[in-house]
Formats: sequence, C-alpha cells, structure tokens
Amino acid sequence: MVQERAIFFSVWSLVAYIGFAVLAHPAVAALKVVASIPPVHSLVAKVMDGVVIPELIVRPGASPHAYNLRPSEARTLNQADVVFWIGDVIETSLAKPITVLAEQARVVALSDIPGLVRLNLRHGGLWEEGEPFEGSGGDGHDHGSVHSGPHSCTVDPHIWLDPRNATRIVGTIVDVVIAEDPTNADVYRANGDRAKARLAALDSDIAERLAPIRDVPYVVFHDAYQYFENRYGVNAVGSITVDPERRPGAKRLAAMRQKITSLDAKCVFSEPQFEPALARTVVEGTPARLAVLDPLGADVLAGPDHYFHLLLGLVNSLVNCLANDV
Repeated sequence: MVQERAIFFSVWSLVAYIGFAVLAHPAVAALKVVASIPPVHSLVAKVMDGVVIPELIVRPGASPHAYNLRPSEARTLNQADVVFWIGDVIETSLAKPITVLAEQARVVALSDIPGLVRLNLRHGGLWEEGEPFEGSGGDGHDHGSVHSGPHSCTVDPHIWLDPRNATRIVGTIVDVVIAEDPTNADVYRANGDRAKARLAALDSDIAERLAPIRDVPYVVFHDAYQYFENRYGVNAVGSITVDPERRPGAKRLAAMRQKITSLDAKCVFSEPQFEPALARTVVEGTPARLAVLDPLGADVLAGPDHYFHLLLGLVNSLVNCLANDV
C-alpha cells in the first residue's frame, strides 16, 4: 500500500512538474502569414506546406483593385506576423489597410524583390509595332528587358505571370519565413526546392503547348498578360481597355473593331472579374470569337496548387480558341 501511494504521488508530481514547465515555457505560437491575392497565396502555401496554412485576403473571383475588407479579414491583417503582396499598383484597395492594420507585421512587396523580369507598361492598348512603352525612352517593344531596380509606376505589375518570376518569388518567400520561423527551416527549404522544380516543368510544358499557336493574333480585355506573352511569344495585338475599372468610349471601341479586322484577330478574351458585355460589343461586326482569360484564377480553388492551375488555365483558353486557325 505504501509503495502504491509512493507511485501515485510520483506520477502526480511528474504531471504537476510538466504542467508548471508548460506554463513556464509555453508552446511557440504558429507563424501568422497573410497573402494578398490567390497566385501569391498559392506560392506561399507551397513553401509553408506541412507547417502553417497562410491566410488569403482577396478571394478568387474578386478584383484586388476595388476590394472591401470584411471585419474578419481586417483582424487577420492586424494579427499577421508576415504579409506578402505584389504592391499597391495591383492590390490598390489593400494599400491603406496594410499600412494601418499590419503595422506590426513584416510586409513584403514582391514587386520590389531583386532579379525579377520587369517589363515597362505599354502605352495605350493598340500596341502598334514599334510603339514605345511608357517610360521606356522610346525603345519600342523591349520584351526581353530585365531590370533589377525597384518597382515603379512605369513597370507592369503583373509579374507572377512569368514562371521565372514565380521562381524568384518562391526564393524570397523561403528566405522570409525561415528568418521568421527558423525552427522549420529545413521544411521550408525542401518545399521551396520542390516548388521550383515544378515551376521549371510547368514552364517547359507551357512553351511546348503554345508553340503551334504563337503566331495567331488575338485581343485581351486589359493589358494584364505582357509577362506571359513575353515568355512564350504568343501574339496578343491589343487590349479592349487601358484601365479595367473604366469603360472605354465609342471612339476606342471603334478603333478596336478596326484593329481586330485589319490584323485578322481570331479571338477576343474577356475576364470573369469584369462585365462580359463589353467584349461582346467589341466583336460585333468582326469574325473574332469570344473566350475568357483570367490572370487571377477566379474559378480555381485557392491553395498550393492554385498558381499551377491558373497558368494551365491560360494555356487551355488560348489553345481552345486559337488552335482552329493554325
């Protein structure tokens, strides 16, 4: 009986010791990471797979140019340790909330990271041959330009649509989360290496699939795809609107119809985030077909595979609409 009591008290002493130890050394809180838009969230989730599920602010199907934060999303930003976003040119509506609510977080503007392929904004939307980009100094279609300087308003911000940039972004994400959570450094590095290998395979697959349709002309809704076009050499000849938030006037629409006809553009691509009636108006009286391209993946499930399905979705849309004219 005495021995049983001794064992009983020893067990409870051990339990009490463990309890006090836990109180004295509480578990390290999981890193709270937030991403702005689905493609960014996807790459962050890929790197952090098995450790932490990052939070997403702008849900698939919503426009980051004019997004109203829900109270829960405001709290998420306020509690974040790290925030990844492209920058205020894309996520215009998030610029002030990130500044105000995430003031304690490490905020990483991915458009500013070194080594990215950066392309200057194109002037207007008709993209005449030899037409200079805004801020390019009149050097024409310098599609191969790579600049390592900081992001500026003259740079096209749709950087994620080139897998080479996605690879650079993955490298930055790995470095940032390791700095904030060194305990899981080996997992982050391994995940990053796997993501980079998958991006390389994706890049090769896309180039092969698009090769047969590279010369077929088409028109996009707004000039969001320059990085994709530059990487794979496809033949976009213009955009319906310069600013996706503003409807083009009658003169602009007439010019687009003339462009479609004169260049024999085979397809006009609308976007799910914006009014499809505008694209239908543009193709009236032309032989062009209507289809959809989506630079954000409105219909793609958010998560670590989102980025890869997004780019394959662009490929499928282009091939399905343009392949009949090869």
